[in-house]
Amino acid sequence: MSVSIARFGVYVHVPFCASRCDYCDFATWTDRGHLIGGYVDACVRDVERRALAPATSVFFGGGTPSLVEAAQLVRILDAIPRAPGAEVTVECNPDSVDRAKLDAYAAAGVNRLSLGVQSMRTHVLALLGRTHDPANVTRTVEWARASGFTNINLDLIYGTPGESVDDWKATLDGALALGPSHVSAYALTVEPGTPLGRAVAAGDRVAPDDDDQAVKYELADDRLHAAGLQWYEISNWARPGHECRHNLLYWSQGEYVGIGCAAHGHTLEAEGWACRWWNVRTPDRYLTAIAAGNLPEVGHERLDPGTREGERLTLGLRTRDGIKLERASAERSPVGLPPVDACIDELAGAGLLEVRGEGATLTRRGRLLANEVTARLLASLDASLGDRAGAPAGTR
Repeated sequence: MSVSIARFGVYVHVPFCASRCDYCDFATWTDRGHLIGGYVDACVRDVERRALAPATSVFFGGGTPSLVEAAQLVRILDAIPRAPGAEVTVECNPDSVDRAKLDAYAAAGVNRLSLGVQSMRTHVLALLGRTHDPANVTRTVEWARASGFTNINLDLIYGTPGESVDDWKATLDGALALGPSHVSAYALTVEPGTPLGRAVAAGDRVAPDDDDQAVKYELADDRLHAAGLQWYEISNWARPGHECRHNLLYWSQGEYVGIGCAAHGHTLEAEGWACRWWNVRTPDRYLTAIAAGNLPEVGHERLDPGTREGERLTLGLRTRDGIKLERASAERSPVGLPPVDACIDELAGAGLLEVRGEGATLTRRGRLLANEVTARLLASLDASLGDRAGAPAGTR
């Protein structure tokens, strides 16, 4: 793909919500609004202490970033050094954003919006525990365009029990009528501990149907492609040049820093190693750590080259670029060794992978079975590493 991969990103987690969706298991709170002012101050202090390099992408996620006052969000953004042309995304709920807020975002340098639409059918929104209606979405997009935004993502969810195929078609048609530059479409998943998870476990609601979700995924892929949005990651479609650079950074194993509670970071180290780290989960603990002059990090893991290779396969397979089958250093990459080669041949023969030259990409059928494909490739990777570990000296 032609888009440039970002080299350094900053993710800011805004953990506050007006209400909690039935399916959500993110680190968000509906009863901590009194902490917002202090939380914003803490995020600014955290950024300033880290003396960050200029970011090529900044992403405000949540939670509901648009729930806080525009001036508060802009304070955090202003503290983050940015490279020229940096992509700056704010996730917005159609219920908590207005024209004045969008004007303030645009003036501060926000150039990408991600709207939590989920569905354009009122009864499906109710089943998901969402509080907005389709009219909110249309109005928000109109305001965004009037504020000068041309890069707008619509987040959709498919496969909600009670959502018919016609409902999903109506959602796709309604979303495409708004002319988005990017669409993310995710299959509904049932997470333990959520209201939806508890209802399914109690037998009060049925779980999503895999076959129904597969049909709806293919329908989305067809309609989005016909409208000029190309898939570039299993759940993401974009017009050329509008791929989300911040997410591409994640999928290419780049470096990023997490600001705020429950945020994660990823730092590259020497000789193929890396470190993944994460902050304390609650906003209360985050404020306490920053006030005490401490780093808010609560845990980390070091990733050796073999682990990173497995992650490269897992992440790369999700994208249109796929995975490279040959690497410059055979000593640092097991790809090209017999177990992996044989697995790739089997997957290609089953119609799950398309092999072109030195690369392999998931077919659409492969995208539907991505977890199985990944598991088989990782098993072959483990076998390759085991073979190399046991090979006689001089043959590795």
